[in-house]
Amino acid sequence: MNIYIVIPAHNEATFIGGMLQSIVKQTLLPKKVVVVNDASTDGTQTIIQQFSENYSFIESVFHNSEELHEPGSKVINAFYKGFETLDNDFDIICKFDADLIFPKNYLEKIAEIFQSDLKIGMAGGFCYIEKNENWILENLTNKDHIRGALKAYRKECFAAIGGLRNTMGWDTVDELLAQYHGWKIKTDTSLHVKHLKPTGKVYSKNSKYKQGEAFYKMRYGFWLTLIASAKLAFKKNSFSFFVDTMNGFYKAKSSKLEYIVSEAEGKFIRNLRWKNIRQKLGL
Repeated sequence: MNIYIVIPAHNEATFIGGMLQSIVKQTLLPKKVVVVNDASTDGTQTIIQQFSENYSFIESVFHNSEELHEPGSKVINAFYKGFETLDNDFDIICKFDADLIFPKNYLEKIAEIFQSDLKIGMAGGFCYIEKNENWILENLTNKDHIRGALKAYRKECFAAIGGLRNTMGWDTVDELLAQYHGWKIKTDTSLHVKHLKPTGKVYSKNSKYKQGEAFYKMRYGFWLTLIASAKLAFKKNSFSFFVDTMNGFYKAKSSKLEYIVSEAEGKFIRNLRWKNIRQKLGL
C-alpha cells in the first residue's frame, strides 16, 4: 500500500530528528513524507533538510501561520499546506505529530490492518509517555479512539468525511463522521508509540473554552457535553477544565456558532455516543 505522511512541525528541533529517524527505519517505508515547517525559529528546518538530502521520499514545505497557538485550526492548516503538494496516488494518508517515536514495524502493521478489512477507514496505535523513567500509556488514550497525534486514513474514508476540520475537535469528529459513512475504526494495542511532548502542554484557558465550543459544533447537546467534559476533567485531574469547557459550550451556544456537522450527522453522533455510554454502563 502507498503510504503518504504529512507532519506539521513548529519549533520541533528537539524532537523532529528522532521522529524522522524512526520513519526511515520502518520495515515498510512510506512513499512520501512532507514535513511542514510552520514558521519555526529554531533548528527545525536544518534537521528536515538533512533528512530530505539523504532520503528522496522526504521533503519540506514552509508555512507561516499565526503566532497564536490555536488548537485544531493551526495544526490542520499546516497539514493542508503539506497535503496540497501531494498527488493522489496514495492508499493511506497519515497526519503525524513531530514529537513521536514509532516502533520499526508501525507502518507495516497499519497497512496490514487496512488490508485485513476493506471497511476499515482509520487505524492507529497508542501513545505512551515517559514517567519516572518508565513508558506508560498516556491517560487521554481510549481503546476506541485514535489520538490526533497519529491518524491514518484510507483514501476513500478521508474523502467520504470531507477531510479534516480546521477546528478543535477535528480528531473526534473525523472518527464520528467515518462511522456515519459506514467505516470502521481500528486500534492496535500492540503498537506502542513514544509521545515525547505531553498533550496540551501549551494550551491556554482560552483553549479550554475551545473544547466546549467543539462539543457544541459537533451538536453534542447539553447532557453529552456535560458527561464528556466531566470525563476529560477527571483524566486531567482538573475541575477548572470542566468549568472552562462548560463555559465554552454556553458561549458557543449563545453566539450561535456554525456547526461543523449536518443535522443528520449530529443526530447520528448523539445516538452513537449514548449507545457507547449505555454499553459501558452495561445497560
